[in-house]
Amino acid sequence: MGQHSFLDFSRTVYPFLEIQPFHESYYRVLEAFAEGRIRRLVVTMPPQHGKSMAATTLLPAYLLGLNPDLRVAIASYSANLASKFNRRVQRILDSREYGELFPETTIKQGTRPLGYIRTSDEVEIIDHKGSLLSVGREGSLTGNRVDCFILDDLYKDAMEANSPLVRANCWEWYTSVVKTRMHNLSRELIVFTRWHEEDLIGELMRRERFVTLTHWAQLDTLDEDTWLHLNFEAIKSSPPTELDGRAEGEALWESQQGVRLLQAKRKLDPLQFEAMYQGHPTAREGLLYGVSFNEYDHFPRELVRYGSYTDTADMGDDYLCSLSYVVDADGLIYITDCVYTREGMEQSEGMVAEMLRRSETRQACIESNNGGRGFARAVQRLVPEVRVEWFHQSGNKEARILSNAPTVQHLIRFPKGWNLRWPELYSHLTTYRRLFRANRWHDAADVVTGIVEREVVDKTKSRLRGVRFL
Repeated sequence: MGQHSFLDFSRTVYPFLEIQPFHESYYRVLEAFAEGRIRRLVVTMPPQHGKSMAATTLLPAYLLGLNPDLRVAIASYSANLASKFNRRVQRILDSREYGELFPETTIKQGTRPLGYIRTSDEVEIIDHKGSLLSVGREGSLTGNRVDCFILDDLYKDAMEANSPLVRANCWEWYTSVVKTRMHNLSRELIVFTRWHEEDLIGELMRRERFVTLTHWAQLDTLDEDTWLHLNFEAIKSSPPTELDGRAEGEALWESQQGVRLLQAKRKLDPLQFEAMYQGHPTAREGLLYGVSFNEYDHFPRELVRYGSYTDTADMGDDYLCSLSYVVDADGLIYITDCVYTREGMEQSEGMVAEMLRRSETRQACIESNNGGRGFARAVQRLVPEVRVEWFHQSGNKEARILSNAPTVQHLIRFPKGWNLRWPELYSHLTTYRRLFRANRWHDAADVVTGIVEREVVDKTKSRLRGVRFL
């Protein structure tokens, strides 16, 4: 019998599988792992997208079919869940379809043959050295050598993942139990929904070499000590790759969890959504602004100034961020309107001009860096009634954002419900991290910083220094 691909095998033993384009890439990567072309693999994807079905149910059966002498172990956050995976694998091994594909890989039926183990936690392959063992996190593996370890969701939920004690115990179990049962040729597969930046994957990323899987040629160029990381975002935000060619904003599995549903989940808790659904966890204690800003229901009676601040996109992947605001007699700043987009300048010029009209702004400030001068001139032509200023921002972005963060939190107010009106702006500000290089987008933080610099910090300086009027 010739070797079947992992996807063909899976469709044979589980004909009810619904396969999406990302599943084809996922199964192909798992096949490379089964063949030994990948020794250390991490896969992260959102909940309810078929992660465990492939990696912890179908893959162990496929591994034992390819090599009946393989010793495979499955671990999860509880012994009961690990046993559930084991029983599912055993049902596949018992099936007629599996027997036709891999006739040499058989397990005990009833009480025969005698002398072989078959329980919900362990099963042995007849006439071979292979076995499948399941264990819960912190369970024992005494005396068991493992050729292939599959770790699936070692944290039950956010409460466990947010517990420093649970995370520490998990790491100790991994280093003292999992690693001690492995040998030179052992393989590791970790499949997680991320919960916390200091979970097991996060700890490994800090200590060992990781490479993000973006093109197929990488499968044959990695050294054996490097971890290969494949991350599927629920809503595509990173550039397209050979393995995930979706355009920005597309859902991973639209018919199962579409963009509309995912955006609703993001609005409830952007920080948790970035971890669980996007694979980009951030510890709440590591946030620059915390998880909330001051909000307002209505303006105070005495308003002294209407303004607007715009930062054009630095690169093709960046956002144009433009915020209109009013300032009251106490110096508090109320954000009134927003344009936050990755559309090209030919579209965003009109969007900003319309926002300025809508918010009755009479003076707008636009950074002239990276094409901002031309943008400012175009906006001025569209709204001649607005006084448009442009200036060059020469200050260090990291220093500006970090040093002005307390002032931003103290003085700026957003309208109630802004998480629904401007979900991307809300997400990027409430998940912005103190570790500057850990942030992918700085545009929103840069603009709120620019507003407080202009309205508060620069009050002791000449506000017109370096400014050009159109």
